[in-house]
Amino acid sequence: MKRAIFEPEHEQFRETARTFFEKECVPHVDEWEKKGNTGKEVWRKAGRQGLLGWEVPEEFGGQGVRDFRFNTILNEEYWLTGSVGVGFGVQNDILAPYFVDLTTHEQKQRWLPGFVSGELITAIAMSEPGAGSDVRNIRTTAKRDGDHYVINGSKTFISNGLLSDLVLVACKTDPSAGHKGISLIVVEEGMPGFTKGRKLDKIGQHSADTSELHFEDVRVPVENLVGEENRGFYHLMRNLPKERLGIAVHAVAGSRRAFNLTLEYAREREAFGQPIGNFQVNRHALAEMQTKIEVMQTYLDQCIVKVNAGELTSEEAAGAKWWTTETQWEILDRCLQLHGGYGYMNEYEIARMWRDARVQRVYGGTNEIMKDLIGRSMGF
Repeated sequence: MKRAIFEPEHEQFRETARTFFEKECVPHVDEWEKKGNTGKEVWRKAGRQGLLGWEVPEEFGGQGVRDFRFNTILNEEYWLTGSVGVGFGVQNDILAPYFVDLTTHEQKQRWLPGFVSGELITAIAMSEPGAGSDVRNIRTTAKRDGDHYVINGSKTFISNGLLSDLVLVACKTDPSAGHKGISLIVVEEGMPGFTKGRKLDKIGQHSADTSELHFEDVRVPVENLVGEENRGFYHLMRNLPKERLGIAVHAVAGSRRAFNLTLEYAREREAFGQPIGNFQVNRHALAEMQTKIEVMQTYLDQCIVKVNAGELTSEEAAGAKWWTTETQWEILDRCLQLHGGYGYMNEYEIARMWRDARVQRVYGGTNEIMKDLIGRSMGF
């Protein structure tokens, strides 16, 4: 189905993104999967190609372009080329609104040029060992002491955690106020008391850097407060819909990559003297998957149009995240099945994609929470 949401400049950007991933990422897939992260050099290369922080105003090194279609294209080409590990989506989809919209002029001068160039890798630290998706009940504290905050606590499941230079930490500046006492504070690499724990041993996404972070009496200047003190929960809620839409983009693009691999396999792999795609049961499965991908894409493209217009609601973003990731898992599982025994072999890309896709239904808010958000909007 032809997509109608892109302009010529978007297609030019797609070519740039595809070329970058094919040249700078795909050749390193096996290396990064074994190493457990991508290293920092690929970030600097991405910065030189204009693939980071295009929302940033021109005076700070960006392009001043706010258009989620560019985010969509970068994430799509990441999947469609078979790349792994690079957490550009965390920087572009999740952190950009915080660093562009909520920072002071002085903070912009300090952080945004490196954000755009890839010299500064960012992460957001919300999840905790005892809180998970329950942002209201985080326990990390930041107590004011003169011109500093003193931060204590731990975070877990932090994407870009080990490679990060700047971490936007959600913490309690007023522990007695519940969710109304949360603030967002940037902790910088090298600050005494800030340590990065073990790289977490995940089922999938082995090359994606995910770690624990620990804060023990970390003294952070008050100048590193992002947004308003005790308004962090509301800042988070404002930006979560775009994060969830980004996850949906990954889900649809990942589904399309898996389908393309499986279609090619079904044409080449023979059983009983003919390509396995000739068997009716397999042909029907491929037809179902192709249709579901097109339906997902159409729904997602409408959400992208709405987010650009400032009209995407939290419930609509939750619905996109829930439905696309559930459908992605269904498609990935069917694709692996169509590969037969080879689908369970790590040398086949479909096996890695199957493992990597499982967490999509968990991060960004579990799909159960997504459905609950939708249900609450109905008045229940």
